[in-house]
Parts: sequence; structure tokens; C-alpha cells
Amino acid sequence: MSTSRSSSTEKDAVSSESADPLRPSDHIDGDDSAVNQPKLGFVGWLRWGWRQLTSMRTALVLLLILAIAAIPGSVFPQRMADPNGVTQWQADNPDMFPVLDAMSMFDVYLSPWFSAIYLLLFTSLVGCVIPRIRHHAKALRTRPPRTPARLKRLADHAEVDRAVAGSAEDAETEASRAADVAQKQLKALGYRVERYDAGRTFSVSAERGYWRETGNLLFHIALVGVLVTVGIGGGFAYTGQKVVVEGETFVNSLVDYNSMNRGRFVGDDALAPYAMTLDSFDVTYQEFGSTASGQAGDFAANVSVRDTNGTEWDGAVRVNHPLEISGDKIYLLGNGYAPTITVRDAEGTVVFRDSVEFLPQDTNMTSLGVVKVTDGMPEQLGMLGFFYPTQVQLESGAYSSVYGDTYSPLLTLRVYQGDLGIDDGTPRSVYTLDTTDLTEIAGGDSGVESLELMPGETADLPNGLGTVTFEDESPAGTAEGDFTQSVKRFASLQVHHDASAVWVLVFALLALGGLGLALFVPRRRMWVKATASDGAVHLEYAGLARGEDPTLAKAVADLAAGHERLLDDSRNDSRK
Repeated sequence: MSTSRSSSTEKDAVSSESADPLRPSDHIDGDDSAVNQPKLGFVGWLRWGWRQLTSMRTALVLLLILAIAAIPGSVFPQRMADPNGVTQWQADNPDMFPVLDAMSMFDVYLSPWFSAIYLLLFTSLVGCVIPRIRHHAKALRTRPPRTPARLKRLADHAEVDRAVAGSAEDAETEASRAADVAQKQLKALGYRVERYDAGRTFSVSAERGYWRETGNLLFHIALVGVLVTVGIGGGFAYTGQKVVVEGETFVNSLVDYNSMNRGRFVGDDALAPYAMTLDSFDVTYQEFGSTASGQAGDFAANVSVRDTNGTEWDGAVRVNHPLEISGDKIYLLGNGYAPTITVRDAEGTVVFRDSVEFLPQDTNMTSLGVVKVTDGMPEQLGMLGFFYPTQVQLESGAYSSVYGDTYSPLLTLRVYQGDLGIDDGTPRSVYTLDTTDLTEIAGGDSGVESLELMPGETADLPNGLGTVTFEDESPAGTAEGDFTQSVKRFASLQVHHDASAVWVLVFALLALGGLGLALFVPRRRMWVKATASDGAVHLEYAGLARGEDPTLAKAVADLAAGHERLLDDSRNDSRK
């Protein structure tokens, strides 16, 4: 049995070898299903991960992800730029706010997930650019390649035969001269050239377009510069908001801001010392009867500035035209009316007097404001007011404003009495009134009509509590009934300081310049070969592009035509 099995095995081997004559005699079949691969190990996996991270494809994907991750920053108000907007969003969406806030939707650019994408992109770009710089520097030092033996194989090719009178030596001299002329011609065109001669063949190899890769690297380096500048410069930047009423002075100190967002490297003494007074706020409106009647035209916050040296100067803050002071840029964010309201107790003593900012609710400047009287009365008072610059009464009895300027101003107040909720230390917005622990004593469902005041008028508070006066701020000598300057205005200003903005602009311009070079500079090689034969010189011209270059064929044709013209000119000069 063993003999028969052995012979059977030998027959199978012989038949296998005859079926595949290319198989070696010592080949041993194995289990094809079991593929043995070397184990990478910890270091191997780290090397693989680094190569994946520093690839250009990964950098492009991370750049796209960063752009997508920045979208919520334009959808939701950000605490750094618009803290009041965040507060309003929270009031309008109390259920969704905690969820979105936990996801850092209101601090997108400071969130851990945005910072992680940012750092990964930075690492990817640096790891991608450094090897390419090394490779590009090596390529710049490398000589242009040798002229191919068969230029006819290239798609963009031209050849010309020029007759030479004389011996074979004269033909070689003419071929050498043709190569010399081509070398000068290509140098004048901006090519790097190298001469390659062999026997009776004289050739010039030239290449240009390294600015293309230089521009590509410049673009990526500039992008890294933008990332570094934004990342580091943001730590030294600050943005603050301040509401200033006409006649009031704002001092550039941390305690005088309504809100402030500053970088981690901004100290308490980093703000430039200066004082700014809002002298007047001018607004122009389209006149009645025009197609855009009541629409605001130009806004100008006229200010006077004083620094620590006592130097004073005047300036104006306009929309999209910030005022620059000591490296700070002052922007105009908004404006409105600030009626001056005086509250007196039953004995006539002034317990409250202030110009209260009323927030505009529509394009005709119908404005909402809150007055809080915390001391001097038997109980705390809260007033919810509406201001109508040019009031008109509707058929329903409600009031509305039909024009943004103060031609017929009216102030209405709903009065509440009780606990304003500020004694327990809980911070409260000056623009909202919590009526939970308050009793309405005028307006609404109180049974007492709300107070209605025009500039200069005084109304009695319910229950003999005292009086409320809407002060008339018109300048002396103003005609009676002229209310155009009877109410103060306020300006909402934003102070922004970012010394890195100039560098961001520089790197952005460098990135655009590099991108232009990478897109529009062609990378190509050109060859000119002159071969001497009996009584003639055979000239060949060829070009090869790296990537798409639709102008290469024309460039080869122009090279050939220019070369022949230069040869004729040099021959004529030698004859002279």
C-alpha cells in the first residue's frame, strides 16, 4: 500500500509540474488563506499614524472640517463678540440653551473640539510642509536632466533641417553655434539651462516653473502663519462693550465696561489709558413723503478724547468707519434713545434720576426700557416703559411710532411695587424686569391707567407715592413744541484691540500670492538638440510639462521660430 501511495504522489507532482512549467521544482504549496504579514508594533503604528496625519489629503480634510466647525459661530451669538445676544437667546430659548451651551455653541472658537481640530490642522500642515521644503531645496540645486535620445517620442515636438555649405567640420561648428544660441535664448526666457554635448550632437536641456512649487509652499507656510498668529494673537486681544449716553464720559478701564472678553495674556494694566466723551449722536432720516420715508441714513457718534498727557482731540465713530485710539478700534454697534427720568417721593425728594437706555424694537425706534428704584420709597419700584419718538394712536387705542426722529415723543410707564429681586445678590439684567414678586399698581390689569408723559411733563404715582418726570433735554432757546432735541440718545460702542490683525493680513496676502503662483506658473522642461551631418544641421525642439499645460505646444513652436530667427541674425552679423 505504501508503494502505491508513493507512486501516486509522484505522479501528482509530475502532473502539477507539467501543468505549470514556470513553477520552480522546489516550490512548496502553502495555505493561501493564511497571509502572513509582519507585525507593525507600537512604533510602527505611531509611524503609520504620523504619515497619515501629515499627508496633504489629511490637511485638506481637516481644513474642510475646520470650516464646517466654524459655521455654528455665525449661527449662534458668541459670548466674546455679542454677550447681550447670548443673554437674549437664553431668554427666548430657555429649554434649548443649556444643551447648546454644554456643546459650547456660544463659545465655538474657545471650545475644546474646535481647538482640537485647529491643533491637528496645524500639526498636519507643519509635518507636510517641512519635508516638501527639504525636497524643493534639493530640486533647486539639481541640474536639469539630460536630453532624451529620441525627442520625437514627445507629443510636443518640432524639427528643422538647415543646410550648411562646407565640410563636416563646418557642420559641427554650425551645430555648436546653434546650441550656444539656444542656451542664451532659453536663459533669457527664464529657464535654468544645462549643456550636454556628445560627438556631433549638441543639446541644451532647460527647465523652469520652480516658482510653482515655491508658491505652493508659500501658500501652506502662510496658512500656518495665519493659524499661529490667530492662536497666539488671540491671547493678547480684548473686546469690550460699553453703552454711552450723550454727555457721559467713558474711561478705558476694566471696571467701566458693561462687558469685557480678554485673552489669557491680557493683564489688568494692559488697557491704554484714555477717556472718551460722547458729545452728540447724529442721525439723518429720509424726509416724509419720500419712498424711504423714516429710514435712517447716516449715523455718527461725535466724541472728544483725552489721554493721560491731557491732550484732547475730536473724532467721530460711524458705521463701518471705526475710530482708532491708542491701538484700540472703536466700532458703532447700535444706538437708541435714553429718556431722562426723575422720580420723587411723597415729600418731593429726588430718589432716582438717570438717563435710561431704551432698546429699539422696530425701524421706527419704538423702544422698550426698564426703570428700577431701589431705595427711597416705602417699597421698591419697577417701571416698564415704552418710548415712541413720533407717536400715533391706533384705532385699538394702543400707541405706535411712525417715524424715528422725535417730532412727537411720548413715554408710557407701567408701574410695579414690591421686591425687585436684587437684594439676594443674584445678578439681574438692567434691561429686564422680573415681576414675580412685584404688584402692578399702574397700567395693565391694575385698574389704573399707565402713566403717559411728554418731555417736560410730570405725573403722579399711584397711592400718593410721589411723582415721575420726563425731563426735557432741549437746549436753551429752543422753541416751544420743538422736541427734535428733547431726548438724549445713546451709542453702543465696541472697543477691540488686536495687534495681530496686521500680521494676519500679511499672511493672508502671502497666501493669495502663493496660490496665484501655484495656479498660473507652468512647470515645464524644454530641449533643443542640434545634430551635425554632411552638409546640414538637424535641429529638434521638444517640451514636456508637469501636469496640464495647454500652452506647451505654442511654447515649443515659439521657441523654434525664435531660435531660427536668432540663428539668421547671428549669421548676418558674422558676415558683416
